Formats: sequence, structure tokens, C-alpha cells
Amino acid sequence: MGKRPMTVRVARWSAEHPWRAIALWVVFVAVCFVGGNAAGLSEATDEDQAIGEAGRASVIEIHGDFDDPAVENVLITASSGQLDRAAADAAAADAVTRMKATEGVAKVDPPVAARDGSALLIGVTMTGDPDTASDRLKPLEDTTSALQQAHPQLRIEQVGGPSIGKALDDTLGSDFKRAELLSLPVTLAILIVAFGALIAAGVPVLLAMSSVFAAMGLSTLASHLLPATDTTNSVILLIGLAVGVDYSLFYIRREREERAKGRSHIDAVEIAAETSGHAVVVSGIAVMIAMAGLFLATDVVFSSLAVGSILVVAVSVIGSLTVLPAMLAKLGRWVDRPRVPLLWRLSARRQGAPRFWPALLRPALRHPLLALVISVGALLALAVPAAGMKMKFPGMEDLPRTTPAMQAYDRLTAAFPSTGTAHYLAVEAPAAEAQQVKAALTTLAEKAGGDPLFAPVEADGPKIDQSADGTVTLLQVATPYHTRTDEARQSLDKLREVYVPETMAGLSNVDYAVGGDVAGSVDYAAHIRQKLPLVMAFVLILTFVVMVLTFRSVVVALTSILLNLLSVGAAYGLLVLVFQGTWAEGLLGFTSMGSIVTWLPLFLFVVLFGLSMDYHVFVVSRIREAVQRGVSNRDAVSYGITSSAGTVSSAAIVMVAVFSIFATLSTIDMKQLGIGLAAAILLDATIIRAVVLPSVMTLLGDANWWAPRFLRKSPPAKHAEQPERELVSVH
Repeated sequence: MGKRPMTVRVARWSAEHPWRAIALWVVFVAVCFVGGNAAGLSEATDEDQAIGEAGRASVIEIHGDFDDPAVENVLITASSGQLDRAAADAAAADAVTRMKATEGVAKVDPPVAARDGSALLIGVTMTGDPDTASDRLKPLEDTTSALQQAHPQLRIEQVGGPSIGKALDDTLGSDFKRAELLSLPVTLAILIVAFGALIAAGVPVLLAMSSVFAAMGLSTLASHLLPATDTTNSVILLIGLAVGVDYSLFYIRREREERAKGRSHIDAVEIAAETSGHAVVVSGIAVMIAMAGLFLATDVVFSSLAVGSILVVAVSVIGSLTVLPAMLAKLGRWVDRPRVPLLWRLSARRQGAPRFWPALLRPALRHPLLALVISVGALLALAVPAAGMKMKFPGMEDLPRTTPAMQAYDRLTAAFPSTGTAHYLAVEAPAAEAQQVKAALTTLAEKAGGDPLFAPVEADGPKIDQSADGTVTLLQVATPYHTRTDEARQSLDKLREVYVPETMAGLSNVDYAVGGDVAGSVDYAAHIRQKLPLVMAFVLILTFVVMVLTFRSVVVALTSILLNLLSVGAAYGLLVLVFQGTWAEGLLGFTSMGSIVTWLPLFLFVVLFGLSMDYHVFVVSRIREAVQRGVSNRDAVSYGITSSAGTVSSAAIVMVAVFSIFATLSTIDMKQLGIGLAAAILLDATIIRAVVLPSVMTLLGDANWWAPRFLRKSPPAKHAEQPERELVSVH
């Protein structure tokens, strides 16, 4: 019989020694998770995350070692109508007195009046670590509340970095907690419908979550080699739940299918390992290759996401090949217990001869050219808007306005434009030239202040800070426009191309850069545009090689690449249609920013390409099985798609449901991520797999399996036997 494949040998050992395999898995997960927590997370620094000129500005600022305390503000405005200046002055004096006596306050600035007289502003500098300031706001909030009670004819509110940070953390934290709490029950409910039995539904979730915990621990350990970011664990959960459930579904469905034919538990596990297990390994490699492409972005955030994603996929593959066969062998027929009566009957009916998918496939198999032209034409039409994609970072204006802190921020920036969007010019020069640099930057600020693209300089002068050693000087140049407006971009360009070069021309031995939110958005978008083709080429070439080696067919490999590109392009086009316009704002609960979040196209490409390959490998593996048994090409396509349709549909529904939960979050980037992933998976599992794939493979016929001579194995028998009993004809 020859040497059995590795997946079969591992599964056989696990099935024959289930308690050992399960115990080893539990120990592995525990060691990874506990070891990671003990080692602690090594987070990426600002220097690690520096990109472009804006990143250089951040690095120069870091060199200055500035004391950057947390600052809150007391904003005094009229409740309605014009501000009563006498009442406002009295309230401001009271605020200064009370704040000076408040716990946790280091300094209180004198009141500053808005140019239009609509508000008074009192700066309050807090003591202690600025990173923990949001947790120490209670005394200041109590004082502000007392001020409001003492002066009810005015609106007195507190606003600043710490209070805005706290409000957003509360809002976004509850969002993510809700998403995490919903994702598991939703996944379990879909699997119960798919399997009709509680244990069978619980096994994929159990394997996926154990893989997630192990990968979180491993990624924490890996952070000491490659610094991590705070988004890594969220992506591990997202990817881990998707692939963990997918791989378990592939395996369990095949094992149930073989048991239904009367095979023993061990034989069923072996066949599942040889077929679905092999598909899981290939799928896992394809997903890991796609995620590895993120390293080429030379961005610590993407590198951190790549590490987390690769680890969770690798652990999921290992779990599906080791502990899953052990659990299935130990459970035996108990895996189908306890049964949910109605759902079990529906599940059992699906195990028999399917009716829905043959009917759906019939047009593609009878009229493949027409079906291909219509379906590909529709997907290409959907992809066309992607050509007009704009990329920008969300600004403060894109954050939820449901909290008092954000409403106060809007009133603050309206009264004091210089407190809103601002560019930062960071200059590093010898200490002997500190005064010359400061004088030059003062001139620059006054010149820009007379330009309508910039905010006027406030009464207390331009905002210039110098480091203690005099080597680094920072100038804040504000613009009255929101970060993602064309005017804000124009102000950045004018600052970088006109005002700064003119100013720096008179200085020697200086290093300078312009940063800030607008600069960060512009520079990062340019970085993504530069790196995206490189990442795409890497993913496409390596995936092509893996598919050629797996299926011994250049045509199948090329087809898989083209189909995945088609689904990604359609997802990009759909994102542009939905989020760069305004027609879906009321439907999805967002305010259009007229662009796509900068990091999303690259991240979506690798995730969608990897996850789509899961389905493709699984479906084409079933088609090849039939071809190798001697089944005609058209019947093999029918058999491969109909026999895998239940698994692919269930896996896709789980993914679409989980990703859709992210579309309900408050921030625009999470909405775009959720809609993009959900829509792409839905398109891939329906139009691509039910229409485009069967049309292409039917038209190509035997050419599907063409490969150069050195890649060919011994040819399969031609129609040596009839299709197996479960083969479904759609003629």
C-alpha cells in the first residue's frame, strides 16, 4: 500500500490514543497561554511605527525628550445666544480657584478668550503619568460638575485628551466586548443548524477558541523578537475563529459522510485525514503565505498582525490534524448527540442526495460560456468603482458624537480653531542655534497665520516648545479644516513646499520634518500605494507555486488565482460604492468620510485571499477526487461542488455572520472592515463557487489538469468506474 500520508499517520495515532492526544493538546494550549502571560507583551514604540516624513517628525520629537503632561480644559460657553462676558469672567475666576485646589492638578492657566468672544478656555495640567490620566479624571470631573451647578446660566464642560480618550475607550470597549460576546453564540447557533447536534456544533468552536488562546500566548512571546501592537489579539480572534471553524467543519463533515457509508470510526477518521486533512494543510499554507505578505509592508503594525495571524492559522491546522481526530474517535456516534429534533432531520436530509445545489449548478454546467460571461461581467462591473478608491485616515470628525466629551470637543474647536487640526514642524539643530531656530519658527507661524489655509495665531502667541537641551524645537501650525478635507491637504502641501523650505533656507545644520494627523494620513496612504503591488506579487506568486505543487496542474493554480482576484476586486468596488458615497449612511449608521481607511485595502487583500483559498482548495480537492476515480469532467465538477456545498455554505455563513457583527461597531474603520470581509466571503461562496468556478472548469474540460511533464504523476484511469453512489448528475 506504500507509505501513508503524514496526515493519515498522525490522525491514526491520535484516534488510537485519544486521551494522550487530548492531554497533549491541553498541555500545549496551557503552556502557550500561561507562558505568554508570564513573559508579558513587548509593545511597539512610536519610533517602531514611524512611516514617511510624519514618522521622521515623531522621531525628532522623541529625541527632544519633552515633558508632555496630560492637559484638560474647562470650556465656558453660553447655554444659548450670546455669551454674558461678565458672568463668564466670574465663572472663569471661580474655575481657576477650584481647579488649583483639586487633587491631581499640577497647574492652571489663566483664562483665554476666543477671538469672536464666544467662549473662555482654562487649561488644566494634570500630575502623574499622562498615559494613566484617563483613569484619574474623577476629581476634575467633580469640580467641573460643581462649577456647572454654581453657574447654571452658562455651559461649563471639561474637554481634553484624557477625557476624550476615556469616552472613546468606554464606547469602543463596550463595542468590542459586545462583538466578542456575540461572535461565539452566533457561531454556535449557525453550527447547531448545520449539524443538528449540540456536540458536533460545539467541537469546532472548542477547537477554534483553544487555538486562539494558544496563538495569543505565542504571539506575546514572539513580541520580544518583533514588537506587537494592541490590535493583534483582536485579529487573532477574528482569523482564529474563522479558520478554526472552517477546518473543523471540513474534517467533521467528511468523517460523518464516511460513517454514513458504514465505515468504522477509525476508517472514517483516516479517510477524513487523507482528504479533508490534506485540504486543511494546503489551505493553511495558503493562508499563512498570504499573511506573510504583510511583512513586505515594512510596517510594524502589519508585521505584528502577520505574526498573530500566521500563528493562529498554524495552531488551528495542528489542532485539526491531532486533537480533532482524537475527539472524533473518542466521541464516536456521541458526536451526533444530543440531537435537536427538527434541525437534526434537516441535517440528515442534507446528508442524502442534495436537490438545491444541483438545480443551482444546472445553468453553469449546461451553458457554461453564457454563465461565465454574465457572472464575470457582473463581478467586474462591481469592481470598476475600485479604480476611484481614495485612502485616508479617519479624523476626529469621524469618531462617534454620542458622548459629551466629543460634543464639547466640537464646541472647543469652533471657538478656538487652533485647538483642532494641526501640523507639527519638528526641527533638530545644535543647541547654540536654539534662539535662531525659535525666531525663524515664530516668523513662519505669523506668516502662515495670515494665510486662509491656516488658523490665525491665538492671542497668547504661536505654540512653540523647545527641549531642555535646546536641540529640538516644535512648532504647532493649526488649520481650521478637518483632517481629511482637501483644504487640510492643501495646507500641508503649502507648509511642506513653501513656508518650511523658505524658513529652513536661513538655517544650517538642521534636520526637520512636518508631521501631524494630516501628514500621517497622506504619508501612510503613499506608503500603502507603494507597498501594495509588492505584497500582491509576493502572495500571488507563492500561492501559485503551492497550488501547482498541490494539484499538479498549472491551469487549476492559475484559475484559483484569477478567481480570488475577482472576488477581492469586487469587494474593493463594493466598499467604494458603499462608503465613498452617502446613500448607505442611514442604512448602516455611519457618516461617509468620502474615502476608504488607509490600512484597509492591503489588509483586506491578504485576509480575503487567504480565506477564499480555503474554499477553493476544499472544493477543487473534491473535484479532483472524482476525476481520479475516472469520473467525467462535468460530473466531477458537479460532484465536487454539491458534495462540498453544505460545508462551504456553513463555513461562509459563520464568517459572514461574525464579520457582520464588526460592521455594527461605532468607528468607521471597523464598519468598513466588517462590510468588506462579509461581502467578499458571501460573493466568493456563492457567485464564485456556484457559477464562475463550475463554468470555467466545465469549459476547460481535461485541460484543467494540464501541467508540464516534470510535474505530472501517473495519469488517472479514464472512466474506469462509475461515480460513487453519492455523485449527483445535473444533466
